[in-house]
Amino acid sequence: MRTVRLGSGGACVAEIGLGCMGFTSGRVEESTAAGVLHAAVEAGVTLFDTADKYGHGRNEEIVGAALAGRDDVVVASKFGMIRHPDGSRENRGDPEHVHSACDRSLQRLGRETIDLYYQHRIDPRVPIEETVGAMGELVVAGKVRHLGLCEIGVDTLRRATAVHPIAALQYEYSLWSRDVEEEILPACRELGVSLVAYSPLGIGFLTGAVTSADDAPQGSRLGKSPRLEPSNVARNRRLVEALREHAMSLGATPAQLALAWVLRRDGVIPIPGASTVRHLTEDLAAATLLVPGDMMALLDATFSPDAVAGTRKSVEGLSMVES
Repeated sequence: MRTVRLGSGGACVAEIGLGCMGFTSGRVEESTAAGVLHAAVEAGVTLFDTADKYGHGRNEEIVGAALAGRDDVVVASKFGMIRHPDGSRENRGDPEHVHSACDRSLQRLGRETIDLYYQHRIDPRVPIEETVGAMGELVVAGKVRHLGLCEIGVDTLRRATAVHPIAALQYEYSLWSRDVEEEILPACRELGVSLVAYSPLGIGFLTGAVTSADDAPQGSRLGKSPRLEPSNVARNRRLVEALREHAMSLGATPAQLALAWVLRRDGVIPIPGASTVRHLTEDLAAATLLVPGDMMALLDATFSPDAVAGTRKSVEGLSMVES
């Protein structure tokens, strides 16, 4: 894999990272998760993405244990998205929470420094300048190396970068979720911010393994996606069939072609999840897949934003996204 830089002054990482959220989804045994993490390191993956919300902190512990003693990897974590026992959600970006959440994450990760620390979702009650200012204090204290933000608008990103350099903006981005292309991605390129693409396989739909909500893993985001509702799924399934045909012509899988498409986007680093070593190996092979320019253009046209049926998140999920 190629090596790319996170932002204009961030760490250098392999061009494909690993999203670790699924390791505490209830669908992956912890021993399997450790095996995937070790295999990823051996294969050259250097960016590992977790959060204090995943598994109520257990995800950070799994990632930290598997990567213990490795100073050649970049561990990213996030703070600020809280689910209360009654099921309600809250986003926190106040300085007190920024500092206390970081200390707890460091303890769970077993590391002295978090390489890349994101605010998971914006707190509408706290100006971004105040939140990023507190995050910058973590950098000064040596607890964090680089800062990131998740799913914010362009104006907020500009205000944040005026306070402290932002290495990465994490956003959903794939063939079937291209909202960032209109304003977010151009602003990132202008400001020297990398876009870290989560769910680059369309929360699993672009693998071709799921054709309806009934096929989706129980409790998964995909099973709840508006794009798998009966009124939308047939139209979206036709898109995946087109992707499969193009992939077959290259001797590749739909997942590999979908990832290769993201990899061709300047300044974008995908972080697919992988529940098995086999899935990991399949994903990483996308880095060497040669895709002709005319096929890239055809994919752009086939998966135009108006060709995809349904919103990328539920109404509740979209309410947590600033832009």
